Amino acid sequence: MRRPFGRLLKALFTAGCLTAAVVQAQDVQPTAVLFENVRIFDGTGGTLSAPSNVLVRGNKIDKISTKPIPVDRRADTRIIDGGGRTLMPGLIDAHVHLAMAAAPMSVLMIADIGYINLLAGKVAGDMLMRGFTSVRDLSGPTFGLKRAIDEGLVNGPRIWPSGAMISQSGGHGDFRMPYEVPAVRDAPLSRGEVINGGMIADGPDEVRKRVREQLMLGASQIKLAAGGGVSSHYDPIDVSQYTEAEFRAAVEAAENWGTYVTVHAYTPRAIQTAIAGGVKCIEHGQLMDEAAAKLMADRGIWLSLQPFVDNEFANSIGTQEGRAKQMQVFAGTDNAYGLAKKYKLKTAWGTDILFDPKMTNTQGAQLATLVRWYTPAEVLQMATGANAELLALSGPRNPYPGKLGVVEEGALADLLLVEGDPTASIQLIADPAKNFVIIMKDGKLFKNIVR
Repeated sequence: MRRPFGRLLKALFTAGCLTAAVVQAQDVQPTAVLFENVRIFDGTGGTLSAPSNVLVRGNKIDKISTKPIPVDRRADTRIIDGGGRTLMPGLIDAHVHLAMAAAPMSVLMIADIGYINLLAGKVAGDMLMRGFTSVRDLSGPTFGLKRAIDEGLVNGPRIWPSGAMISQSGGHGDFRMPYEVPAVRDAPLSRGEVINGGMIADGPDEVRKRVREQLMLGASQIKLAAGGGVSSHYDPIDVSQYTEAEFRAAVEAAENWGTYVTVHAYTPRAIQTAIAGGVKCIEHGQLMDEAAAKLMADRGIWLSLQPFVDNEFANSIGTQEGRAKQMQVFAGTDNAYGLAKKYKLKTAWGTDILFDPKMTNTQGAQLATLVRWYTPAEVLQMATGANAELLALSGPRNPYPGKLGVVEEGALADLLLVEGDPTASIQLIADPAKNFVIIMKDGKLFKNIVR
């Protein structure tokens, strides 16, 4: 373990040095930043604004005007000449696994949790430098990472953590080995439970207890596995998991804390049973049918859908069985997006990258693939304003009160300055190192290479 740990520390040190090269004195941030001569994509509309000026004070957008904004140029205000570039909200990924993407499953199942946290910290820092200023983490040990980012110990996006995914025995979040089954009464926690990746719970009472534990630890929303998964070993895609009563127990516990339950589900039966139990969001849904889509529309249920197709961005699956399940999901993706558009579902976007830290580098490129179904402006709206609406569903458990995903007065200052117009050329977001010349989160400059 010493060699990879040493290489990681070296990589973190190098990354820190490189970050320092593009951030202008991050430890002496200005109290105000004035962007002059920018075209604004506001996160909700489809076109850019006329040349405008945007003043950020503290961590919020203070003023937006097409006329000059007077400031005391001798005061602690940084003035940035936008040069006609595009100013837009920071990107939001609504389905990430910061820890579970940080290493292969074989490493996660044996490595020290401290090492896993360091790996996840690097993934988070790199994610911010790709312009993703907010993410919803939907299973994995990220409570400590979120705290470290919020306290400024490491760089990374805002995190809405779910903690462990709660799963029935043999479900999508059951990471046990076959020799651990049958479990004896009062058996010790499995490795997946020890690292808070997936918690096994059977029956309403046990589900309720596990939900309350994740809320105690700081979950902003709760995730349950409602059906079979591609990456899990034991459950075919068509399997439905949990009963309406078990979903209801989770929903009641979450609603008592003012938040909601989202579920991993592909098939109509899994979707419909979860909705009957009161869940507010469906993750995936690639195999849904017309009836499930109509039910979602009637109930105002969110669909957090990923552009899973058989391309270079697909998660690597190591078994024939897993690959067969993956192909089933791919086959349903076009239909799912078609139904989402037909029924005007509240649709979010996320990547759901697992067990491969190199694949996280393709985040922006994966977002750009949505032009298969949407216009570039609609893609950007989904990854900013729409995803921010989903984050706000956490209500009082929202860890970052304030408006996100938009460029408007009073909103939190999570901003990107883009070289070019991404509403005309969506591929600009696929190369953030080149095209994102400024990355701001919470009013702080984390990257500034404006010449």
